[in-house]
Amino acid sequence: MQTELNIESAAAALLFCAIFLLVGKLRPFRRLVRGERSAVSFGAGVATAYVFVHVMPELNSARRAFAESTSLPLRYEGMSIFYVSLMGFLLFYGLDHLRKRLHESSAKERVEKAFIISISGFAAYVGLMSYLLVHNLEDTPRSVALFALAIAVHFLGVDHALREEYGAVYERIGRLVLAAMSLFGWAVGMLVTLPRSVLALMIAFISGAVIMNSSITELPSESKGRFLPFMYGGLAYGLILLPLG
Repeated sequence: MQTELNIESAAAALLFCAIFLLVGKLRPFRRLVRGERSAVSFGAGVATAYVFVHVMPELNSARRAFAESTSLPLRYEGMSIFYVSLMGFLLFYGLDHLRKRLHESSAKERVEKAFIISISGFAAYVGLMSYLLVHNLEDTPRSVALFALAIAVHFLGVDHALREEYGAVYERIGRLVLAAMSLFGWAVGMLVTLPRSVLALMIAFISGAVIMNSSITELPSESKGRFLPFMYGGLAYGLILLPLG
């Protein structure tokens, strides 16, 4: 079974890498929905469903895993795991806020700083996601497949947003960095196994980041979003997740 998990996680990491390298040319979902903006809205719905139906309940699993695996006395019965999730949310919100402030300036140096902040934050984000392909609280082929599918669609939205905002510099540098981090995070996961308590904290932190990035980076805005593709993506993937737990 471990060999099967390793092969599946490697395939998922390659998929993440391919998204950042090729998605601009392939334009996924174009046969399912009309228009690039509709495709992004559909993907946002899938990622949002994953957050509400899978990520939020998983925080309870992370809380139990943290409480069971640490030898430290825990106050509030491990409720601190939710605080770590909040930290992940606030950190990425802060990075997004700082990026926007810098990007609003016409000064070239500030725009370059905004790009560096965005790519640095998302590089760490992609690396952590790829690490979690190898190590998660549920190490089963089904859980890896569900995680990989939802995050792959999530990365489609991230890639689209970064392409729209940074254009040529993202094509030249940014997408290569994120593609490399997809493989680097997986490779670190194959070589390094963190304690279960640390893994639970990592999952809580990244859960908050997923909620933030799904709601701010991907949710279709009133001017650009497409409500029906967004709704279809959310309802369809939510129904897939419901019976699987």
